[in-house]
Amino acid sequence: MTNCLTLKKSNCKNCYKCIRNCPVKAIRFSGNQAHIIDDECILCGHCFVVCPQNAKEIVNETEKAKVLLQGDAPVYVSLAPSFAANYEGIGIRGMRSALKKLGFADVEETAIGATIVKSEYERILREENRDVLISSCCHSINLLIQKYFPKLLGYLANVASPMQAHCKLIKEQHPGAKVIFIGPCVAKKDEAQRYEGIVDAVLTFEELTQWLKDEGIEFEPYCDHDENSKARFFPTTGGVLKTMEPNVSEYTYLALDGVENCIAALRDIENGKVHKCFIEMSACAGSCIGGPVMEKYHASTPVADYMAIVDYAGSKDFVVDQPDEYSLKKLFPYIDRNAPQPTEDEIRSVLRQMGKFGPSQELNCGSCGYNTCREKAIAVCQGKAEISMCLPFLKEKAENFSDTIVQNTTNGIIVLNEQLEVQQINDTAMKLMNIRSASDILGDPVVRIMDPSVFANVLETRRGIRNKRVYLAEYNCYIEQAVVYVRDSHLLICIMRDITDEQTEREKKESISRQTMEVADKVVEKQMRIVQEIASLLGETAAETKIALAKLKESIANE
Repeated sequence: MTNCLTLKKSNCKNCYKCIRNCPVKAIRFSGNQAHIIDDECILCGHCFVVCPQNAKEIVNETEKAKVLLQGDAPVYVSLAPSFAANYEGIGIRGMRSALKKLGFADVEETAIGATIVKSEYERILREENRDVLISSCCHSINLLIQKYFPKLLGYLANVASPMQAHCKLIKEQHPGAKVIFIGPCVAKKDEAQRYEGIVDAVLTFEELTQWLKDEGIEFEPYCDHDENSKARFFPTTGGVLKTMEPNVSEYTYLALDGVENCIAALRDIENGKVHKCFIEMSACAGSCIGGPVMEKYHASTPVADYMAIVDYAGSKDFVVDQPDEYSLKKLFPYIDRNAPQPTEDEIRSVLRQMGKFGPSQELNCGSCGYNTCREKAIAVCQGKAEISMCLPFLKEKAENFSDTIVQNTTNGIIVLNEQLEVQQINDTAMKLMNIRSASDILGDPVVRIMDPSVFANVLETRRGIRNKRVYLAEYNCYIEQAVVYVRDSHLLICIMRDITDEQTEREKKESISRQTMEVADKVVEKQMRIVQEIASLLGETAAETKIALAKLKESIANE
């Protein structure tokens, strides 16, 4: 069986919006991609409507319809009554005219089948003495009960849907014909596949509109009102009840729309709180005119759509020959979801991995798409969810990681906002500036502890500074400072490295070098003086020697 709802993996941005809006959480996440779980999906189409990336796709059967038209058998259309809201002012005559241009033999309203179905509901209430009877027109509700409330299958009216009843009628009237249903519902594609031989293809209003556009066919509006068309109310909330005669007085007649409301009612029935009641259930808010493939889904107009149906519907039933009850029988077997239930120890293990060590830490915020942390843990055990989908867990993990780095670095760190107020300060910076507690300075202007001029300059120029040596006189220390502006966060980050010891050592070396040079100068000066003294003494001695030798020479000469 073909999956009617698929996913374009490349478009999924891992936003979890689909799982948040899925009433039965039939979506699995793996590798940062969403995957629809066919065994659990009820084809309500909510994920298709809410997906901001258009990552969900409905299987298009336009080509299948074209192939049927190319065959020898005539092809008829069963047109859902919600068409009056989707194609307002066109009327069945206008729809018939346009669709015949595509090659269809004829177009009839599914509301004819709705008349048959509502009459069968009335018979059951009169003759079968059911305690609770749930309408079976909505295939998504049928799937919901088949998959999630199997104990209530006995309460589900075992009656064909209006689509099936009408298509059967067309094929009885036109032996050998093919029938295509056109409406606003994803689930009808699945219903046609599950119950073979009744409906040959299902198109959505969007598929039909695109097909007509491609062929250049435009609608011609017709004003065709028929008093014998009360079943046209079917696509509205309470529309089934509007067509019925509530003549079995001991029953309460109730209409519910929206999967969440229907689930709540089914739980009440399951718990024995509801008796002697006929319940009309629709998965879509507003019933079928709120369907996922109404072309106006992106700009919902529930009041205008409802009024369009009211204006078009008549006050009497379609004139039809009611088939026998056996030809309308429909079986609803239990559908196993194949979802293993984890043990309590497995659930607790996952909760601990998510940082949930007790009920007080289970925030049940719903950011992951699940209503409670426990539901999320069960989904993780079943392979449907990932632990990383927990936003508080990721936030706390990121904060703990960054805090660990900030608090354990040997550098002092101060974070300021654009008003130059201290937003964060680590232990190293507090120790450097003799600050007893972070609360003493958080939220205060940085001028209380430092000269703000460098921060003001960086904020104004948006240019950071690096490796700037600063002497903090009030703290008697030297720092090497870096200040950067983070545009996205609108924050200033100051990183300070204490270089007091380095500076002291440098000054000490400079002092020793200066003293050494002074000593060297003195030694050189002294040596020069000694040399000069020696030279002076040598000069005197040489002179005396010269005189003595001259005298000796003179004495020898006189002799």
